[in-house]
Amino acid sequence: MEIFEKVHGNMITVSDYRILSELPELMRLDSGAPVKDACDWEKRRREIFETAVRLQYGELPPEPEILDVTLLHSTRFMKRPDVPMHNYLIKTGTAERPFYFKMQVILPGCGGKPCPVIVDGDMCWTYHLDGRFLDAAISRGIGWVLFDRTVIADDVNDRGRRNGRIYETYSDLDCGALMAWAWGYKICVDAVLKLSLPVDRDFIAFSGHSRGGKTALLAGVIDPRASIVNPNSSGAGGAGCYRFVMNGQCAGGDPFRSETLDDLLNVFPFWFGPSLGDFYGRASALPFDEHFLKALVAPRTLFISESCDDIWANPLGTLLTTRKAEPAFRLTGASDSIFWYYRPGKHAHTYVDVEMLANVINHKRSGEPVDGRMFVLPFDDKPILKDHAVKQ
Repeated sequence: MEIFEKVHGNMITVSDYRILSELPELMRLDSGAPVKDACDWEKRRREIFETAVRLQYGELPPEPEILDVTLLHSTRFMKRPDVPMHNYLIKTGTAERPFYFKMQVILPGCGGKPCPVIVDGDMCWTYHLDGRFLDAAISRGIGWVLFDRTVIADDVNDRGRRNGRIYETYSDLDCGALMAWAWGYKICVDAVLKLSLPVDRDFIAFSGHSRGGKTALLAGVIDPRASIVNPNSSGAGGAGCYRFVMNGQCAGGDPFRSETLDDLLNVFPFWFGPSLGDFYGRASALPFDEHFLKALVAPRTLFISESCDDIWANPLGTLLTTRKAEPAFRLTGASDSIFWYYRPGKHAHTYVDVEMLANVINHKRSGEPVDGRMFVLPFDDKPILKDHAVKQ
């Protein structure tokens, strides 16, 4: 399936699905009282943070004692004289045990005005090497802040927990790699602002793909400076749903099932906080699901991007938790700040995904019309999700 093919309602065939239990109620305090106003919501946010964030990913890394940013090299993006590209070395952590990682900043000429930027920690992937990917934002007046999250914490599944530079600096830090990587987004924003680069602080977007999408969503939750949060094909542990498990196939593809909590804990337990392992085989007992995490983005903008031929990322479960997060956006006056779309094609991060993110940014920033590819489903959701939650 090509990425320019038009999405239609029978691209994904669902052969089987299970909803393990009803999703926990978002708009009800732990005391049982309903969330009625902004004051109640702030209380509820604190409760949600303890489960959807701390239980799932572990503790937040501390504020660094030091943050030094050194320019290493300057050039031009694709030899375009109006688009400077700077490479920096970030020194952070503690004065006694600092660590280092690199950051690349690409800023288009915006007529002397600050430009929006996309922060992306996936330089460990290769899709940035496709010039169309970066140019899909730059040609629309949007810059990039890029770094390799795996320099901060290792992403090797046979080394156990807590491996990488951040753990060497903070020896008592009890968080998974996803939280460590999300912290890297925050440090990059700190660095960009310290450099006083011409960045529009009101339009900083966080994006990432797959495990990087899980990271981008979490980063957007812990750093309110992200005005637009865009997890791409992030699945379980990100924008998906632990309680909704589906089997299906995309036109021309092989039958597949969606990723589960047990899949993650079997292969990538080090991504998560140590307490999440207590729920192995008991996803239905989790005191949260990913609509809690999405709700913590409100009242900022949430943009969920998915691909049709990606059953593993749970396209129906992702839609379910997006819908279940909507009450938080309505309560905070941001009912128009949830966007989602499905791209034809496989599990990837493509220039088309960036085009859609750029559309969301420019829609919010300058009123650009919403792209017609937004809000088009590749499956018939009515028989499955009409009640939003059904007991098995």
